[in-house]
Amino acid sequence: MTSTDIRLLSTAFVSVVALVVLIVTKPRLHPLLALLIVSLGAGLATGMPLDKLMQSIVGGAGKTLGAVGLVVALGAMLGKLLADAGVTETLANAILDRASRRMLPWAMAGVAFVIGIPMFFEVGLVVLLPLIFGVARKLEAQREGSGSAYVYVGVPVIAALAAMHGMVPPHPGPLTAIATLKTSVGATMIYGFIAALPAIVLAGPVYGAFIAPRMTVRPDEALVAQYAPAADAAQDAARRRRLPSLGLGVLTALAPALLMLGHAAGEVLLPKGSSLLHALAFLGHPVTAMLLGVVLAMVALRPGSPEAMRTALGSSLKPIASVLLIIAGGGAFQQVLTDAHVGDAIVHMSRQLSLSPLVLGWLISMLLSVSTGSATVGIVGAAGLLAPLGAADPSLNLPLLALAIGCGSLFFNYANHAGFWLVKESFGMSMGEATRTISVVQSIVAVVGLVMVLLLNLLPPLG
Repeated sequence: MTSTDIRLLSTAFVSVVALVVLIVTKPRLHPLLALLIVSLGAGLATGMPLDKLMQSIVGGAGKTLGAVGLVVALGAMLGKLLADAGVTETLANAILDRASRRMLPWAMAGVAFVIGIPMFFEVGLVVLLPLIFGVARKLEAQREGSGSAYVYVGVPVIAALAAMHGMVPPHPGPLTAIATLKTSVGATMIYGFIAALPAIVLAGPVYGAFIAPRMTVRPDEALVAQYAPAADAAQDAARRRRLPSLGLGVLTALAPALLMLGHAAGEVLLPKGSSLLHALAFLGHPVTAMLLGVVLAMVALRPGSPEAMRTALGSSLKPIASVLLIIAGGGAFQQVLTDAHVGDAIVHMSRQLSLSPLVLGWLISMLLSVSTGSATVGIVGAAGLLAPLGAADPSLNLPLLALAIGCGSLFFNYANHAGFWLVKESFGMSMGEATRTISVVQSIVAVVGLVMVLLLNLLPPLG
C-alpha cells in the first residue's frame, strides 16, 4: 500500500469515530449536523477540492433522498391509510391469533422473507413497519415477556430483509455481481435461497429472542400511533363495523410488493428487449409501486372522506421528516468517502492478502461496504477486481463467488449506511441500541452466509 492509501484509510476510520463521538458524547449533536460536519472534515482531510466536496455532499444527499426519500414518504402515507382503515390491526390480530408469542418472530421472518424477494431493504422495512408496530403494540398490551416487544418483532424482519437484499437476485447488488462475473442468475438465486435460510434463522428469531429482553426500545409515540393507533372499546367496535375484508386488506398492503415481484419475475423469465419487461419494470419501480399502492388504498379502503384522507396523508409525513433528513446526511457522508477514493485504498490493501477467492471476495466487499457506506459499492468493487480471476480459473464456482461478494456487502451496517439511520430513527433507538440490532444482525447474516458459501463449495456445482 502507498502512503496515500494509508492516509485515506486512516481518514475513513477517524471520520466514523468522530461521528459517533459527536452524537453520543457531550456535544450530543443532532445526527444530521454530525453527519454534515464529519463529511466536510473527511473531504478536507483527503484533499478534495472545495467545489468538488460540496458537489459530493449535495449530490450524495440528493441521490439518497431520490432513491429512498420518496419511497419512505409514500410508505408513510400507505401505512397511515392502512392504519386508519383498520388493516394493520386486522393483520396484527390474525398473526397473534394464529401464532404463540414464541412463534411470532418466525411468522414475522416468514412474511419479511416473501416481501424481501423483490424489495430493497429500506423499502421492505417501510412497508412492514405498520405490521411490526401493530404486532408489538398488541404484545405490549398483553404484557407477555420482558424487554422490548418492538425489538422482539422487528429483528427477524430486519434479518430477513437484509439477507434477501444481499444474497438473492433480482436485487441490484447480486445482479451486478452476476453480470460482472458473467455467471448464472438461476444458480446464484438457488444458492442464495439456501444460504439465506440459516442466516435468517440465526440473525432473526434466535438473536432477537436473545437481545429483546435486554433492551427497552420503544419508537416515538407519534409514529406508533400513526401506524398502530390505540383505541378504546367504543372506537374499536365502530372501526370493526367498517373494516374491509382480510383478503382485500392483505391485497392492498402487499400491492407494492406484488408489483415489484412481477418485475423480478420478468427479469428472470423475459428477454431483455421485451416490451412487457419494460412495462413491468415501470410498474415494479419502487416509487411507481408505492404510489400505485397508495392510490389503491385510497380507492379500495376509503378510510374517510376525501378531505379527511388529505389531512391524514399530510400528517403522516410529519413523524418521518427527521428520518428523511438524517438519511440524506448519511448519503452525503457516503458520497464524500466514495469520491475521496477510500474504496481504492481498500482494494489495494486487499490485493496483498493471500486468500481463497471466495473469502477474498467476501472480504473486499465487506471492507468497501463498511468504509463507503454502500453495499452496492462493495459488490461492484469486489466483482470488478475478481472478474479476471473468475475468467481465468475454470474450477472456481462463479455463482458462489457472486453470493460470497453479496454476503460481504452486508457486514456491519453502521453510521454511514442509510439503512442504519432508517432503523435507528424508526424504532427510536440510541446509537448503541441500533448497533446491537441492525449492525449485529447484518453481521450475523454476512458471516453465516460466508460459512454457507464455503460449505456449498464442497458440493458439486449446480448445472
